[in-house]
Amino acid sequence: MSTLYIVATPIGNLQDFSPRAVEVLKSVEYIACEDTRTSGNLLQHFGIDKPTFSFHQHNEHRKVGHLMNILDANQDVALISDAGMPGISDPGFLATRAAKQGGHNVTVIPGPDAATTAVVASGLPCDRYIFEGFLPHKKGRQKRLKQLSEEELTIIIYESPNRLLKLLGEIEKHFEPERLAAVARELTKKFEEVVRGTIAELKTEFENRDAIKGEVVVVISGKGYSE
Repeated sequence: MSTLYIVATPIGNLQDFSPRAVEVLKSVEYIACEDTRTSGNLLQHFGIDKPTFSFHQHNEHRKVGHLMNILDANQDVALISDAGMPGISDPGFLATRAAKQGGHNVTVIPGPDAATTAVVASGLPCDRYIFEGFLPHKKGRQKRLKQLSEEELTIIIYESPNRLLKLLGEIEKHFEPERLAAVARELTKKFEEVVRGTIAELKTEFENRDAIKGEVVVVISGKGYSE
């Protein structure tokens, strides 16, 4: 019986890559990558020379069959995303489900992820939280934001830097402007930053910047939370 390894990769700092993860990637026959070019840099850095193939959100349904053919041939496969844990706002769920349904082993090699890193660094309650990932760009977006505004748990949202101001404006509209929140960006990298304040303060802060760079995590306190 072969094994599908779900391997978390660094979200920024390469020193966060575990020795176990490196060992697994060196041992498998194939590595499925969200982006073979991005993963190529990581693999080269750690001296990992294995055949790779693309496995991303646009071809995930089609490539599951290819991945299963490899597993059915009694060969092990590792699945990695560009950063963080596959399956968490990245491709991975379909592969994991298919492997389990096909009777193969699935082993997760844990590692860093932006959601838990950001919520812990935010200083907001992190014993219970809602992970929203990326909100839909259009259909259902405003309805979902309105629903989230009523949640009493801490909320975690992923966003791209060029859409951060739009998101903060929407949050200010649907949530209380004085609700506490945090914007985390460039996590684990040289210019890591976690800015904390009210939603209104965060919106003003980032409106006054010439540019916003790096992937962003927005953490919002639950309704009724106060310090």
